[in-house]
Amino acid sequence: MTSLTTTTGPTGDGPLVVNEVVGVPGGIGAEARAARADALDAWLRGLFPARAGIALVAVGGLGRRQCAPYGDLDLVLLHAGVPGIDELAASLWYPVWDAGLRLDHSVRTVPEALSVAQDDVKVALGLLDARHVAGDPDLADQLARTAADHWRRTAVRQLPGLREITATRWETHGELAFLLEGDLKEAAGGLRDVGILWAIATAGVTDALRPAVHAAHRRLLDTRDALHQQVGRRVDRLVAQERDGVAALLGLRAADAGGVIGDGDALLRRVAGDARTVSHALDDAWRAADRLRAGRHRTTGGRPLRRPVARDVVEQDGELVLARAAIGARPDPSLSLRVAAAAATTRLPIARATCEWLAAYCPPLPAPWPPAARAAFITLLGAGPGLVPAWETCDRYGLVDGWLPEWTRLRSLPQHNPVHRFTLDRHLVQAAYEASRHTRDVDRPDLLLLGAFLHDVGKGLPGDHSTVGAPLAEAVATRIGLPDDEAALIARLVRLHLLLPDVATRRDLSDPKTVAGVAERVGDTTTLDLLHGLVRADAAATGPAAWSDWKGRLVAELVARVRTALDTGVVPAPPAPDPALVAGPLPVVHLGEDRVSVAAADRRGLLATVAGCLALHRLEVISADAATVDGRALVQCRVQPRYGLAPDPIALRADLRRAVGGDVSVTQRLRGRALAARGQGAAPRVVWHREAATDAVLLELRAADAAGLLYRVACALDEAGAQVRAARISTLGGDVVDAFYLVGGWPPDADRARIEAAVLAAV
Repeated sequence: MTSLTTTTGPTGDGPLVVNEVVGVPGGIGAEARAARADALDAWLRGLFPARAGIALVAVGGLGRRQCAPYGDLDLVLLHAGVPGIDELAASLWYPVWDAGLRLDHSVRTVPEALSVAQDDVKVALGLLDARHVAGDPDLADQLARTAADHWRRTAVRQLPGLREITATRWETHGELAFLLEGDLKEAAGGLRDVGILWAIATAGVTDALRPAVHAAHRRLLDTRDALHQQVGRRVDRLVAQERDGVAALLGLRAADAGGVIGDGDALLRRVAGDARTVSHALDDAWRAADRLRAGRHRTTGGRPLRRPVARDVVEQDGELVLARAAIGARPDPSLSLRVAAAAATTRLPIARATCEWLAAYCPPLPAPWPPAARAAFITLLGAGPGLVPAWETCDRYGLVDGWLPEWTRLRSLPQHNPVHRFTLDRHLVQAAYEASRHTRDVDRPDLLLLGAFLHDVGKGLPGDHSTVGAPLAEAVATRIGLPDDEAALIARLVRLHLLLPDVATRRDLSDPKTVAGVAERVGDTTTLDLLHGLVRADAAATGPAAWSDWKGRLVAELVARVRTALDTGVVPAPPAPDPALVAGPLPVVHLGEDRVSVAAADRRGLLATVAGCLALHRLEVISADAATVDGRALVQCRVQPRYGLAPDPIALRADLRRAVGGDVSVTQRLRGRALAARGQGAAPRVVWHREAATDAVLLELRAADAAGLLYRVACALDEAGAQVRAARISTLGGDVVDAFYLVGGWPPDADRARIEAAVLAAV
């Protein structure tokens, strides 16, 4: 079998040939795809025998003449009951395989092909692309015509099944517009969905293939061509390492003057925009099919039934349209926002014609916005589940750019942190949706919604996005008509939106200085409550990896302590040690749902011993506190299973008791196991904080995550003569930020250098 080869590299100047047996040309664009189809057609015709009653039909990409450089061949051998058809088929398929081409094939009579199409909607869709390649053209034409007629007659009945299959595919592959490494074909908004739009349009349900969809489809095909050419094989997933090369082949360059995004991000933004265009068109098509199938054209007196739902907005046939009075009168600038708010609160789609009319005729908003526009905007943000589809619709028709000029920079901007599941613009809208769950917990729900919507507005610009975004958010708040003091509060929420989770996961919450520092920055309980709601909304909008029960408890504990300090002016005292640890015979080992507490005779290195034993049992330490009370060394840890499975409590308790009692065999076992796995990635870094604690110096380690890391670092600190009072472990994707409270004052330069070197060597 001859393998696929390239005669020049993907970026070479010569003509690219992706198969030297067939002579299939490479290249990007509609002409290149058509040239590949011509080459494959000619080669297949050369293989086809001159016999009556048979025809070779192409479906799929070759049938549409949209062949990717390394695409599959989908072929149907049609026959009219001629003898020896199996041997004839083998004489065709084997040369295709020998040429190194991937082949999906079938052998059918026309009735057999139509029978399969009746039972399988995917086959029915495939036959819509049927195109004669060789042999009897009348036989091929009979299949194509009959399959198309059958689809037109049965499409409305078959579309629900197709929709169910499509939804299952979306669940598997996600939404192309929001994925960093999406499948250009199978993900929602990808090439497969364009095929469904074509099928719905063929059935006459709706004019789904509008010019914008054609343009998006062409660009997605070009992107897949470039991806194949870049990788040198068939692949549909646009992975990170190939983005810059694909962008170069497409001639894409980062457009923003600041140079903050790269060429690969420019490609992602274009793909996201095209995927949204396809997804939105498919949503329209499904709704049209639903109306046709359900016969929802209700009438009264020969005219469609219309139901008022808001000022200037009525429902007609399950969609929102403008009232006749609104169309006839001069529209006020708030009209598009009021329509969007009505769509979000009623969860009804806005009719396409209404969106087009609003985009063309609704006047721009003045600065500051009129009260009606501001009220509609807050209603839109607080509408809950209806917000996202309403916002996406308005964005597709350019209405959002009229509300917020900043949106052009934010739209489809990738976020290259693995915990983020959405592009930046969708993340902001999703954060507002999540914030609507917490509006009853705050005094100013409107400010919570707006703060959540604007919290990351500084991303994509140079500098810390919280600091950069604060004045931008304040400017937006002022433009929409908030008073100066409320606009300043929005800026403070944006500036401080990471304060609570950062402190809760990286600092000792029992330290009065920690609580006093947060209270000073927050200033009042109203802001504290708004930040608490914003933190939860931000985490939920980011993705599952951004939040957990333990993180929620830590943030809630910090909020409670700061509230007490703000209400009373008194910083809460540190909690007293567990009485069970300071009484009774030693050692003491207590295991809770997410806590491990140990008491032993006072000695150095107890924290390292406990941390190593927990690592041996595959438990991650979230936080650790060490103290000495009446000659007893106490270690209390919050833990979670590293791989989701809780350890055997009997074995864990036994190992802890033996280890803290000085059993060398346990120590040797945990040392060898924990030291076996070390983190990879960028070089680790140590940062010192002089004034972060009441009675300690803070050493912060930033490194790649690895099993046993706390054990190794605690051992290194102990051997360097540093006493650890507390440790806080914060995991961010594959990295950690571990904070260690070292008892005593600020060490001399030489001691700091020695301790730092020991820690880095342990990592």
